[in-house]
Amino acid sequence: MPKQMKIMGDYSNFFAEVGATSHFVARFFTITGRKGPRSGELLAQCFQIGYRSLPLIGLTGFIMGLVLTMQLRPSLVAYGVEAQLPVMVGIAIVREIGPVITALIFAGKIGSSIGAELGSMKVTEQIDAMEVSGINPYSFLVVNRIMAATFMLPTLTLLSDLISLFGAYIGVNINAVTSFKLFFDQIVRSLSFSDVLPAVIKTFFFGFAVGAVGCYKGFNSNKGTKGVGNAANSAVVVSSVMIFLVDLLAVQVTGLLGFN
Repeated sequence: MPKQMKIMGDYSNFFAEVGATSHFVARFFTITGRKGPRSGELLAQCFQIGYRSLPLIGLTGFIMGLVLTMQLRPSLVAYGVEAQLPVMVGIAIVREIGPVITALIFAGKIGSSIGAELGSMKVTEQIDAMEVSGINPYSFLVVNRIMAATFMLPTLTLLSDLISLFGAYIGVNINAVTSFKLFFDQIVRSLSFSDVLPAVIKTFFFGFAVGAVGCYKGFNSNKGTKGVGNAANSAVVVSSVMIFLVDLLAVQVTGLLGFN
């Protein structure tokens, strides 16, 4: 009997968390539709979230393209289709690997940062002080961060894809000599509208998920400094899971629409 009660309690907590998160996200759309973001704060968050993430995203992208090329080459050589290496790497990076890996790195850096920042403001009662001062903390702290994450991740993904393809070019030239123009011409000819558009669109949802989860976890943090750590950790875990769920849904939708 106690075990059954524990299971029921876990389910109850899960659905309560889902309901609270849904209400938190619905509040974002309500406030955004009524007031819109604060342009100055939004630009500041875009700088913090986007520009400061570029070195890590760029380094990860370069290594990803280089390693992927070096791993694929022996298999393609064994089947006598080494010439298709740029095409395969290009499609893999642009369609799936680039957006998902970039989003996961983004979740690890930005999701934890937002969760810890808002969590520390919560436990030190700075958010309560804003409410007492007549400032809507949700509008000032949450809306701008979610919008910045939503719009910056697609930009970072495109840059990461380009850097990854450059890394792939370096990887190809380790064992052979291929001109820069020929390499990228092969990739561009192999890609179509149906490859690029779904990959770009889903990164907006990835960014929204990372921003919303990070803000929710930080905004509802408690239990002092331990709660701040828990908020940062759970923000990364939950947003990473959300990225995979959104990606799975995106694959199904694009398949139904005939993009695959």
